[in-house]
Amino acid sequence: MSFTSIVKDEVSRLDTSKLENLSELSAILRVAGTFNNTINITVENNTVARRIFKLIKSVYSISASITVRNKKLGRGFTYILTISENQKEILNDLSILENNKYLSIPKEYMVSDEEQIRAYLRGVFITAGSVNDPKTSRYHLEFVLDTKEFSEFINKLLNEYDLNSKIIKREKKYTVYIKEAEKISDFLRVIKAFSAVMYFEDIRIYRDHKNMTNRLNNCEQANVDKIFLTASKQIKLIEKLYELDMVDLLDEKLKEVIEYRMKYKESSLQELADIISVETGVEITKSGLNHRFRKLKELLEKIEKNK
Repeated sequence: MSFTSIVKDEVSRLDTSKLENLSELSAILRVAGTFNNTINITVENNTVARRIFKLIKSVYSISASITVRNKKLGRGFTYILTISENQKEILNDLSILENNKYLSIPKEYMVSDEEQIRAYLRGVFITAGSVNDPKTSRYHLEFVLDTKEFSEFINKLLNEYDLNSKIIKREKKYTVYIKEAEKISDFLRVIKAFSAVMYFEDIRIYRDHKNMTNRLNNCEQANVDKIFLTASKQIKLIEKLYELDMVDLLDEKLKEVIEYRMKYKESSLQELADIISVETGVEITKSGLNHRFRKLKELLEKIEKNK
């Protein structure tokens, strides 16, 4: 079962008030309903279909008929709920129809408090929403909607919770989407999918920890590579000075640096400075050590230039 189905199954089993049921039904019919002589609501999830049947019966004391059809290529089923009575009264009551005209967005009373907004967004999600499993490589939640006006309305509701949702047009549809993991988790809380939130957060924290560990390991490896490269360059410099018989002509401080570098070839500059400070009793800093190697490099460059 996909993560989207898990979330839809969870919220389809919520116990909600009559006011919430009205807002949720309004969203469901607005997104998944078609209206002619009957009201037809088409969904692709069995639990969602049962939820809608229960909401209609609870609010209007009407039993919708259900037709089950095979989807194309035999991939699952489509569920069509049909309401054959009191259609106009229901559509007016749910702020979908007013004065025999269909409304693109509901009247304010349908989303007038927080619980109604949550219910409305829940209705939109179970009929038009999807969310990636956090185990996948990217976080993504979206709603595929029919008009610009309605998508902007849903986007506004989402951003009342600071979910940073955005809209993009795809062919003839509009997609409202959320990309940030933390914001997707917040949305699941908004629609009261609390078990899904716990699962999502567990996976998100694990992935974030794993990514941080990988970054630290990469950083550590980069530091090791840098240390090795620096030491290798210093050793080559010293070997060149030996080839030119120049080491004996150097002052004692530079000879000391050469002796310790050749003795501790894999040490970093800081480690080498600490070793010299301990073994000679004369403190030298990493910066001071680096300065001496610079002098050796300048000396070699001068010799090669004169040659």
